[in-house]
Amino acid sequence: MNSIELNERQEKILAIVKTEGPITGEKIAEILNVTRAALRPDLAVLTMSGFLEAKPRVGYSFRTEGAGSEIRRALNQYRVRDIQSLPVILKENTSVYDAIVTLFVEDTGSVYIVGEDGYLSGLVSRKDCLKTTLGQADIHKMPISIIMTRMPNIIIANLDDTVVEVVRKIVEHEVDSLPVVKCFLDQAGEEKLEVVGKISKTNIARLFLDLASGTRG
Repeated sequence: MNSIELNERQEKILAIVKTEGPITGEKIAEILNVTRAALRPDLAVLTMSGFLEAKPRVGYSFRTEGAGSEIRRALNQYRVRDIQSLPVILKENTSVYDAIVTLFVEDTGSVYIVGEDGYLSGLVSRKDCLKTTLGQADIHKMPISIIMTRMPNIIIANLDDTVVEVVRKIVEHEVDSLPVVKCFLDQAGEEKLEVVGKISKTNIARLFLDLASGTRG
């Protein structure tokens, strides 16, 4: 099992908390001369990984053993392939109306869009659909490809990404889920992405619940 690799800022945060903790996020940001918002992804990763403990109105403290070590071990042990769920996939010519119906029937926050070749071409969220319905467009005739977020502006996950890596992507990009993909090269040498799963905040929360209840070792 590989240990998590911390970036330079995360190493600095750990050093500060070791010597100054408990310390607030605002104080850490002041020492590093950055905004509190800029530190949020790093603090989330360090807390989720078990390096830091966060307490309301107290701040961050360094953890060296106990539950923190177990969390760190689990987050580095489990990969996307271990906790992913099934994706909801639609074709580019699906109408916005049908996409909205699918979102609610499947109770999902996003649907992944594929082109005629079956590879990932876009993503549509509930927010995208809501914006469209507030306009004057005929959602029964408008194809979902008109409103989707297109590649390469989609944040993806790979089957072998660790949970820590996924948490970092979700926090940094402020998204609820990521499509899990396999990468291929077509005859022209262009990268194509096959959607094989979905990783979401719910998947991660379920992992923690399973660990807390002892259903995962």
